[in-house]
Amino acid sequence: MQHHFFASRWRSSYRSMATCGQGFLYALVFAIGLCFLPSDSMAQATGTGIGGDASEERVKAAYLYRFPNYVEWPASAFAKPESPYVIAVLGDDNIVDELNRISAGRMINSRPVSIKRLQGSELAADIHLLFIGRSERSRLPQLVRQANGKPILIVTETDGALAQGSMINFRIADDRVRFEVSLDSSEKAELKLSARLLALALSVTKGSQK
Repeated sequence: MQHHFFASRWRSSYRSMATCGQGFLYALVFAIGLCFLPSDSMAQATGTGIGGDASEERVKAAYLYRFPNYVEWPASAFAKPESPYVIAVLGDDNIVDELNRISAGRMINSRPVSIKRLQGSELAADIHLLFIGRSERSRLPQLVRQANGKPILIVTETDGALAQGSMINFRIADDRVRFEVSLDSSEKAELKLSARLLALALSVTKGSQK
């Protein structure tokens, strides 16, 4: 049976954590010169974006860059202590460019960050986070099968993607970029998502997905 835990229920359990977590995540994203939630239309309307131009791609790239701070990978996911976090992107060159810009010279949890533009049909063994753009959504089932048994955080931006094996899926809600989470898929990949991340999610799904 599938259970949906929406944000209101998580806030009741994690109210203080959510408040601290949201403030912390906002601070982190603003520290690298990006706005956190508003999509392009909201940024232009409210002026909250940098120069009034916080595009949807920029906001999603900021999320992707920060997700590793809230996810615990098994030690076996890294060949060496100095091995980088590898973020691979399929189907969105703008996000690749933005990730390269904001990650240049920066570290995540004392590790460097490597951004890869995925072009082939096979997943590299060293990928930690895979973002699949909507233009490549038809490849999601194939990529989920390839990632089976590997600690790869799969992030998408397609309706219904969680049911297909995605772990985090971007959605636009109230003109803001938000995300929904599947704990079932992330646990199968041996990835531990922090309570702080779950408290910020639009919705969290736990249980068998069919």
